[in-house]
Amino acid sequence: MKTLPFVISSFAFALSSAASATLPPLKLNLDQTTVSGLSSGGYMAAQFQLSHADWVKGAAIVAAGPVYCAQNNLMNALDHCINKVASPIPLADLNKQLKDWSVQGLLASEAEIKQSKIWLLHGTADQKISKEVADALYQQYKEWLPTAQLSYVKDKNFAHHMPTLKEGSACDSSEAPFLGQCNYDAAGEALTFIQPGLKAPAENSSGTVYPIEQQKIAGDLADTMAEQGFVYVPKSCEQGQSCTLHISFHGCNQHADAIGMAYVEKAGFNRYADSNNIVVLYPQTRASNLMPMNPQACWDWWGYTDANYANRKGQQTQAVVKMAQFLAQ
Repeated sequence: MKTLPFVISSFAFALSSAASATLPPLKLNLDQTTVSGLSSGGYMAAQFQLSHADWVKGAAIVAAGPVYCAQNNLMNALDHCINKVASPIPLADLNKQLKDWSVQGLLASEAEIKQSKIWLLHGTADQKISKEVADALYQQYKEWLPTAQLSYVKDKNFAHHMPTLKEGSACDSSEAPFLGQCNYDAAGEALTFIQPGLKAPAENSSGTVYPIEQQKIAGDLADTMAEQGFVYVPKSCEQGQSCTLHISFHGCNQHADAIGMAYVEKAGFNRYADSNNIVVLYPQTRASNLMPMNPQACWDWWGYTDANYANRKGQQTQAVVKMAQFLAQ
Protein backbone atom coordinates (compact mmCIF):
# COMPACT_ATOMS: atom_id res chain seq x y z
CA MET A 1 0.00 0.00 0.00
CA LYS A 2 1.20 3.51 -0.79
CA THR A 3 0.15 6.20 1.71
CA LEU A 4 -0.28 9.67 0.25
CA PRO A 5 -1.17 12.88 2.09
CA PHE A 6 -4.39 13.80 0.40
CA VAL A 7 -6.81 13.01 -2.38
CA ILE A 8 -8.29 15.19 -5.08
CA SER A 9 -11.84 14.61 -6.27
CA SER A 10 -12.04 14.04 -10.00
CA PHE A 11 -14.85 16.61 -10.10
CA ALA A 12 -13.15 19.36 -8.11
CA PHE A 13 -10.46 21.93 -8.72
CA ALA A 14 -9.52 22.29 -5.07
CA LEU A 15 -7.87 19.81 -2.74
CA SER A 16 -10.11 17.49 -0.80
CA SER A 17 -10.68 18.33 2.83
CA ALA A 18 -9.65 14.79 3.76
CA ALA A 19 -6.43 14.89 5.78
CA SER A 20 -5.01 11.78 4.10
CA ALA A 21 -5.86 9.11 1.57
CA THR A 22 -4.37 5.86 0.42
CA LEU A 23 -3.60 4.97 -3.16
CA PRO A 24 -4.68 1.34 -3.48
CA PRO A 25 -2.34 -1.28 -4.92
CA LEU A 26 -2.82 -1.40 -8.67
CA LYS A 27 -2.63 -4.35 -11.03
CA LEU A 28 -0.89 -2.52 -13.91
CA ASN A 29 0.35 -4.06 -17.14
CA LEU A 30 3.11 -1.65 -18.15
CA ASP A 31 3.81 -3.58 -21.36
CA GLN A 32 0.91 -1.80 -23.08
CA THR A 33 1.68 1.74 -21.90
CA THR A 34 0.91 4.74 -24.12
CA VAL A 35 1.79 8.43 -23.83
CA SER A 36 0.50 11.81 -24.97
CA GLY A 37 1.52 15.42 -24.73
CA LEU A 38 0.96 18.99 -25.88
CA SER A 39 3.74 21.35 -27.03
CA SER A 40 6.76 20.74 -24.78
CA GLY A 41 4.76 17.78 -23.48
CA GLY A 42 4.48 16.60 -27.08
CA TYR A 43 8.24 16.76 -27.47
CA MET A 44 8.56 14.88 -24.17
CA ALA A 45 6.02 12.23 -25.19
CA ALA A 46 7.96 11.52 -28.38
CA GLN A 47 11.30 11.36 -26.55
CA PHE A 48 9.84 9.06 -23.92
CA GLN A 49 8.16 6.74 -26.41
CA LEU A 50 11.22 6.35 -28.64
CA SER A 51 13.34 5.70 -25.56
CA HIS A 52 11.03 2.93 -24.33
CA ALA A 53 9.13 1.62 -27.35
CA ASP A 54 9.69 -1.90 -26.01
CA TRP A 55 6.90 -1.22 -23.47
CA VAL A 56 5.48 2.17 -24.51
CA LYS A 57 3.49 1.12 -27.55
CA GLY A 58 2.09 4.40 -28.83
CA ALA A 59 2.18 8.18 -28.58
CA ALA A 60 -0.28 11.00 -29.26
CA ILE A 61 1.58 14.25 -29.94
CA VAL A 62 -0.12 17.63 -30.28
CA ALA A 63 1.76 20.68 -31.60
CA ALA A 64 5.39 19.57 -31.42
CA GLY A 65 8.40 19.13 -33.68
CA PRO A 66 10.97 16.42 -34.40
CA VAL A 67 12.79 14.63 -31.63
CA TYR A 68 16.20 16.20 -30.83
CA CYS A 69 15.29 19.22 -32.96
CA ALA A 70 17.12 21.58 -30.59
CA GLN A 71 20.26 19.41 -30.54
CA ASN A 72 20.99 20.38 -26.93
CA ASN A 73 21.05 24.08 -27.82
CA LEU A 74 18.51 26.72 -26.77
CA MET A 75 19.26 28.93 -29.77
CA ASN A 76 18.56 26.01 -32.11
CA ALA A 77 15.27 25.50 -30.28
CA LEU A 78 14.27 29.12 -30.77
CA ASP A 79 15.44 29.35 -34.40
CA HIS A 80 14.21 26.00 -35.74
CA CYS A 81 11.76 24.24 -33.48
CA ILE A 82 8.94 26.59 -32.47
CA ASN A 83 7.25 29.20 -34.65
CA LYS A 84 9.97 29.84 -37.21
CA VAL A 85 12.51 27.87 -39.18
CA ALA A 86 15.53 30.09 -39.80
CA SER A 87 17.11 27.38 -41.96
CA PRO A 88 15.98 23.88 -42.94
CA ILE A 89 15.65 21.45 -40.03
CA PRO A 90 18.48 18.88 -40.50
CA LEU A 91 16.27 15.80 -40.35
CA ALA A 92 18.94 13.49 -41.75
CA ASP A 93 21.35 14.54 -38.98
CA LEU A 94 18.67 14.22 -36.31
CA ASN A 95 17.68 10.75 -37.45
CA LYS A 96 21.31 9.65 -37.61
CA GLN A 97 21.74 10.70 -33.98
CA LEU A 98 18.59 8.81 -32.98
CA LYS A 99 19.72 5.68 -34.81
CA ASP A 100 23.15 5.92 -33.18
CA TRP A 101 21.45 6.14 -29.79
CA SER A 102 19.31 3.13 -30.66
CA VAL A 103 22.41 1.09 -31.49
CA GLN A 104 23.97 2.22 -28.19
CA GLY A 105 20.88 1.17 -26.23
CA LEU A 106 19.91 4.75 -25.40
CA LEU A 107 16.68 4.41 -27.39
CA ALA A 108 14.58 1.34 -28.09
CA SER A 109 15.68 -0.84 -31.00
CA GLU A 110 14.57 0.08 -34.51
CA ALA A 111 12.52 -3.13 -34.61
CA GLU A 112 10.68 -2.15 -31.40
CA ILE A 113 10.08 1.40 -32.61
CA LYS A 114 8.72 0.05 -35.90
CA GLN A 115 5.86 -1.61 -33.98
CA SER A 116 4.66 1.70 -32.49
CA LYS A 117 1.48 3.60 -33.33
CA ILE A 118 1.80 7.38 -33.50
CA TRP A 119 -0.96 10.00 -33.75
CA LEU A 120 0.00 13.59 -34.56
CA LEU A 121 -2.06 16.79 -34.56
CA HIS A 122 -1.22 20.33 -35.61
CA GLY A 123 -3.84 23.08 -35.91
CA THR A 124 -3.86 25.41 -38.89
CA ALA A 125 -4.36 28.37 -36.51
CA ASP A 126 -1.43 27.40 -34.28
CA GLN A 127 0.94 30.39 -34.05
CA LYS A 128 3.29 28.84 -31.48
CA ILE A 129 4.42 25.81 -33.49
CA SER A 130 4.78 26.36 -37.22
CA LYS A 131 3.50 24.00 -39.90
CA GLU A 132 7.08 23.37 -41.04
CA VAL A 133 8.09 22.24 -37.56
CA ALA A 134 5.08 19.92 -37.16
CA ASP A 135 5.53 18.54 -40.67
CA ALA A 136 9.15 17.71 -39.82
CA LEU A 137 8.00 15.49 -36.95
CA TYR A 138 5.73 13.61 -39.35
CA GLN A 139 8.59 13.20 -41.82
CA GLN A 140 10.85 11.98 -39.03
CA TYR A 141 8.39 9.30 -38.00
CA LYS A 142 8.02 8.18 -41.62
CA GLU A 143 11.65 7.08 -41.39
CA TRP A 144 10.75 4.72 -38.56
CA LEU A 145 7.18 3.50 -39.09
CA PRO A 146 4.97 1.91 -41.73
CA THR A 147 2.43 4.46 -43.00
CA ALA A 148 -0.51 2.51 -41.56
CA GLN A 149 0.84 3.04 -38.04
CA LEU A 150 1.15 6.81 -38.39
CA SER A 151 -1.74 9.31 -38.40
CA TYR A 152 -1.32 13.06 -38.95
CA VAL A 153 -4.28 15.39 -38.44
CA LYS A 154 -3.34 18.76 -39.96
CA ASP A 155 -6.54 20.23 -41.45
CA LYS A 156 -8.32 21.51 -38.33
CA ASN A 157 -8.55 25.22 -37.52
CA PHE A 158 -7.18 24.86 -33.99
CA ALA A 159 -4.96 27.27 -32.08
CA HIS A 160 -2.10 26.11 -29.85
CA HIS A 161 -3.88 23.99 -27.24
CA MET A 162 -5.39 20.58 -26.54
CA PRO A 163 -8.66 20.51 -28.50
CA THR A 164 -11.67 19.21 -26.54
CA LEU A 165 -15.39 18.90 -27.06
CA LYS A 166 -16.37 21.77 -24.77
CA GLU A 167 -13.66 22.52 -22.20
CA GLY A 168 -11.36 25.51 -21.95
CA SER A 169 -11.17 28.69 -24.03
CA ALA A 170 -12.35 29.53 -27.54
CA CYS A 171 -11.01 27.17 -30.17
CA ASP A 172 -9.19 29.98 -32.00
CA SER A 173 -7.50 31.20 -28.81
CA SER A 174 -4.30 30.00 -27.16
CA GLU A 175 -4.56 30.97 -23.50
CA ALA A 176 -4.63 29.31 -20.10
CA PRO A 177 -5.56 26.56 -19.43
CA PHE A 178 -4.59 25.74 -23.05
CA LEU A 179 -7.65 23.58 -23.63
CA GLY A 180 -9.83 24.55 -26.60
CA GLN A 181 -13.61 24.35 -27.00
CA CYS A 182 -13.40 22.90 -30.50
CA ASN A 183 -16.19 20.32 -30.60
CA TYR A 184 -13.36 17.87 -31.25
CA ASP A 185 -12.35 15.04 -28.94
CA ALA A 186 -8.58 15.00 -29.46
CA ALA A 187 -8.00 12.67 -26.51
CA GLY A 188 -10.54 10.20 -27.86
CA GLU A 189 -9.30 10.39 -31.45
CA ALA A 190 -5.74 9.86 -30.26
CA LEU A 191 -6.45 6.99 -27.89
CA THR A 192 -8.63 5.24 -30.46
CA PHE A 193 -5.73 5.23 -32.91
CA ILE A 194 -2.91 4.24 -30.57
CA GLN A 195 -4.99 1.75 -28.54
CA PRO A 196 -7.11 -0.26 -30.99
CA GLY A 197 -10.35 -1.72 -29.64
CA LEU A 198 -11.03 1.21 -27.33
CA LYS A 199 -14.54 1.28 -25.86
CA ALA A 200 -16.74 4.40 -25.91
CA PRO A 201 -16.03 6.82 -23.06
CA ALA A 202 -17.97 6.95 -19.83
CA GLU A 203 -20.54 9.74 -19.70
CA ASN A 204 -18.79 11.27 -16.69
CA SER A 205 -15.51 10.59 -14.93
CA SER A 206 -16.11 8.61 -11.75
CA GLY A 207 -12.61 7.65 -10.66
CA THR A 208 -10.27 9.43 -8.27
CA VAL A 209 -7.27 11.70 -8.79
CA TYR A 210 -4.48 10.99 -6.31
CA PRO A 211 -1.29 12.98 -5.80
CA ILE A 212 1.95 11.11 -6.35
CA GLU A 213 5.17 12.16 -4.63
CA GLN A 214 7.43 12.62 -7.65
CA GLN A 215 10.55 13.83 -5.86
CA LYS A 216 10.36 11.16 -3.16
CA ILE A 217 9.92 8.43 -5.77
CA ALA A 218 12.56 9.60 -8.25
CA GLY A 219 14.98 11.45 -5.99
CA ASP A 220 17.50 13.75 -7.67
CA LEU A 221 16.19 12.71 -11.11
CA ALA A 222 13.07 14.77 -10.36
CA ASP A 223 14.89 17.94 -9.26
CA THR A 224 13.40 19.90 -12.17
CA MET A 225 9.92 18.55 -11.53
CA ALA A 226 7.24 19.53 -9.03
CA GLU A 227 7.09 17.78 -5.67
CA GLN A 228 3.85 16.12 -6.71
CA GLY A 229 2.29 14.78 -9.87
CA PHE A 230 -1.17 13.25 -10.22
CA VAL A 231 -2.65 9.90 -11.17
CA TYR A 232 -6.24 9.25 -12.23
CA VAL A 233 -7.48 5.84 -11.09
CA PRO A 234 -10.79 4.43 -12.40
CA LYS A 235 -12.98 2.57 -9.93
CA SER A 236 -12.35 -0.72 -11.76
CA CYS A 237 -8.60 -0.32 -11.27
CA GLU A 238 -9.05 0.61 -7.59
CA GLN A 239 -11.05 -2.59 -7.18
CA GLY A 240 -8.22 -4.78 -8.45
CA GLN A 241 -8.97 -5.27 -12.13
CA SER A 242 -6.02 -5.49 -14.50
CA CYS A 243 -5.32 -2.09 -16.04
CA THR A 244 -2.92 -0.43 -18.44
CA LEU A 245 -1.13 2.91 -18.09
CA HIS A 246 -1.35 6.12 -20.09
CA ILE A 247 1.07 8.96 -19.32
CA SER A 248 0.06 12.48 -20.38
CA PHE A 249 2.58 15.33 -20.38
CA HIS A 250 1.21 18.87 -20.01
CA GLY A 251 2.54 21.79 -22.05
CA CYS A 252 4.47 24.90 -21.00
CA ASN A 253 2.55 27.06 -18.51
CA GLN A 254 0.08 24.20 -18.15
CA HIS A 255 1.38 22.64 -14.94
CA ALA A 256 -0.94 22.44 -11.93
CA ASP A 257 0.77 25.32 -10.13
CA ALA A 258 -0.30 27.56 -13.03
CA ILE A 259 -3.73 26.27 -14.06
CA GLY A 260 -4.87 24.11 -11.17
CA MET A 261 -6.39 20.76 -12.11
CA ALA A 262 -7.72 21.82 -15.52
CA TYR A 263 -5.44 19.63 -17.63
CA VAL A 264 -5.63 16.67 -15.25
CA GLU A 265 -9.41 16.73 -15.10
CA LYS A 266 -10.55 18.18 -18.41
CA ALA A 267 -8.10 17.26 -21.18
CA GLY A 268 -10.40 14.37 -22.09
CA PHE A 269 -8.49 11.22 -21.15
CA ASN A 270 -10.23 10.28 -17.91
CA ARG A 271 -13.61 9.30 -19.37
CA TYR A 272 -11.87 6.85 -21.69
CA ALA A 273 -9.81 5.61 -18.76
CA ASP A 274 -13.02 4.72 -16.88
CA SER A 275 -14.45 2.56 -19.65
CA ASN A 276 -11.17 0.94 -20.70
CA ASN A 277 -9.37 0.18 -17.42
CA ILE A 278 -6.62 2.75 -17.98
CA VAL A 279 -4.75 4.48 -15.16
CA VAL A 280 -3.61 7.95 -16.29
CA LEU A 281 -0.41 9.44 -14.91
CA TYR A 282 -0.05 13.22 -15.14
CA PRO A 283 3.59 14.09 -14.27
CA GLN A 284 4.28 17.72 -13.39
CA THR A 285 7.21 20.04 -14.01
CA ARG A 286 7.89 23.24 -12.07
CA ALA A 287 8.86 26.75 -13.11
CA SER A 288 12.33 28.00 -12.27
CA ASN A 289 13.94 31.41 -12.71
CA LEU A 290 17.27 30.03 -11.50
CA MET A 291 19.61 27.55 -13.14
CA PRO A 292 18.51 25.44 -14.80
CA MET A 293 16.27 28.16 -16.24
CA ASN A 294 12.73 27.02 -17.03
CA PRO A 295 10.41 29.95 -16.27
CA GLN A 296 7.42 28.45 -18.13
CA ALA A 297 7.64 24.98 -16.57
CA CYS A 298 8.26 23.28 -19.91
CA TRP A 299 9.42 19.70 -20.26
CA ASP A 300 13.05 19.45 -21.29
CA TRP A 301 13.29 19.21 -25.07
CA TRP A 302 16.32 21.48 -25.55
CA GLY A 303 18.79 20.37 -22.86
CA TYR A 304 18.23 22.39 -19.70
CA THR A 305 18.72 19.25 -17.55
CA ASP A 306 21.62 17.56 -19.36
CA ALA A 307 22.82 16.46 -22.80
CA ASN A 308 20.91 13.15 -22.56
CA TYR A 309 17.52 14.83 -22.25
CA ALA A 310 16.17 13.14 -25.42
CA ASN A 311 17.18 9.55 -24.65
CA ARG A 312 16.82 6.90 -21.93
CA LYS A 313 19.39 8.57 -19.71
CA GLY A 314 17.46 11.85 -19.60
CA GLN A 315 16.72 12.84 -16.02
CA GLN A 316 13.03 13.53 -16.57
CA THR A 317 12.55 10.37 -18.61
CA GLN A 318 14.18 8.30 -15.87
CA ALA A 319 12.06 10.02 -13.24
CA VAL A 320 8.80 9.23 -15.04
CA VAL A 321 9.90 5.61 -15.54
CA LYS A 322 10.39 5.34 -11.79
CA MET A 323 6.91 6.78 -11.24
CA ALA A 324 5.38 4.20 -13.59
CA GLN A 325 7.26 1.41 -11.82
CA PHE A 326 6.08 2.73 -8.45
CA LEU A 327 2.46 2.55 -9.57
CA ALA A 328 2.95 -1.02 -10.80
CA GLN A 329 4.84 -2.42 -7.82
